[in-house]
Amino acid sequence: MSQLLLSYYGDDLTGSTDAMEALNLAGVRTALFLKPATAAQIRAVSVTGPLQAIGLAGTSRSETPAWMDQHLPTALGWLAAQQAAVCHYKVCSTFDSAPHVGSIGRALDIGAQVFAQAVVPVVVGVPQLKRYTVFGHLFATLHGVTYRIDRHPVMSRHPVTPMDEADLCLHLGQQTQAPISVLDWQALASTDADARMEAAMASRDGRTRGLLLDVPDMPTQALVGQQLWRHRRSEGSLFVIGSSGVEYALVNAWRASGVLNHQPAATRRVPAVDKIAVVSGSCSATTAAQIRAAADMGFELIAADAALLSSRAHGDDEQYRLAALARSALAKGHSIIVYTAMGPEAVAQQPTDAEPHAIGRRLGRLLRDLVASTGLQRVVVAGGDTSSHALQELDVYALTVAMPLPQTPGSPLCVAHSGVPAFRGLQHGASRLKGGQIGALDYFAAIRDGRA
Repeated sequence: MSQLLLSYYGDDLTGSTDAMEALNLAGVRTALFLKPATAAQIRAVSVTGPLQAIGLAGTSRSETPAWMDQHLPTALGWLAAQQAAVCHYKVCSTFDSAPHVGSIGRALDIGAQVFAQAVVPVVVGVPQLKRYTVFGHLFATLHGVTYRIDRHPVMSRHPVTPMDEADLCLHLGQQTQAPISVLDWQALASTDADARMEAAMASRDGRTRGLLLDVPDMPTQALVGQQLWRHRRSEGSLFVIGSSGVEYALVNAWRASGVLNHQPAATRRVPAVDKIAVVSGSCSATTAAQIRAAADMGFELIAADAALLSSRAHGDDEQYRLAALARSALAKGHSIIVYTAMGPEAVAQQPTDAEPHAIGRRLGRLLRDLVASTGLQRVVVAGGDTSSHALQELDVYALTVAMPLPQTPGSPLCVAHSGVPAFRGLQHGASRLKGGQIGALDYFAAIRDGRA
């Protein structure tokens, strides 16, 4: 594993596939594992040559700080053992998080300890996804209009982690005792940028600190990549927190330094299949529009009762009801979408006996049943948290990119690696269209038809 340029932990599945797609498009051989892998599993996915990047898909975006204290040291410790030049804790480019759930600040504290690193760079802006950081403030574009994140029509109203603060130093400061500072775009573009970065990365009193690096545009993104690569450590990995902007920035640096000296492979195409199954736990208005569009393209919609599905007493019964409807529709040759919400206004009240993450897990079990009983070759899970917990219910240990989807960045079609024949080679799409990320209305039909 000494050839690894990058290792990363994704705080949800769709964020993990987002990073894998960014690397894949640059020609970086990448595999995403769902749990710490054995040497045999790593060899099994290295079919085109030694891996250059390795990811580990997690669920920390929807977990408590106590859960993170228990699980993240092991996950990050496994990644540290891979001895990649950089280790990236991957978060969403909308940076939605809170002190009580998905705490990026707690991840910063734990990562700094695992990697014995006093200063942790934080890179959030990713212009490729229309996310920008300027003087430490986050902006995101929706339908051609760019909003400060705390004024964003979707993310300011997120049902779990609403973004009510655009100043990321203040936002992150609510989640950690570590001081957070900014190296802004002007400093990064200055003639003494190297000296400023050296001073910012210098350990003062040994206390953990976070350093937010501005990314308002692609030229600055390239400068950030140069600084990150310049500060890689002689032994061990440089621990970095951020969005897929980290991958885009580093790819620039790798190309400039000659580490990547080959052209990316041509985008692959996959053949159409006659039908697919989609499960959606997403509350995104964008996903809702895609579901409605899919209905006009021949998909059969099956509405799930989210309150029942998350209930300890009634969840299994609701899962079985949905499975019967789904099998019937598939037997008639229809593609199906099982959905729990049609936009943010349709979010159901949690029942008093709700199970944590039950919706994602039961939708995953539903897919498991459909794949095993109908021989489905291609499935899609919509929703970041849903995808993370749903895929854990399948007998899959790794994903690699089968086909990038440029019209829906961050949501590639992947191929599953499994020791179970029914799931070996299963093609899996994970739609992450929250926060108004650009996405084609025909996403689900494109997955079915093999259209990039």
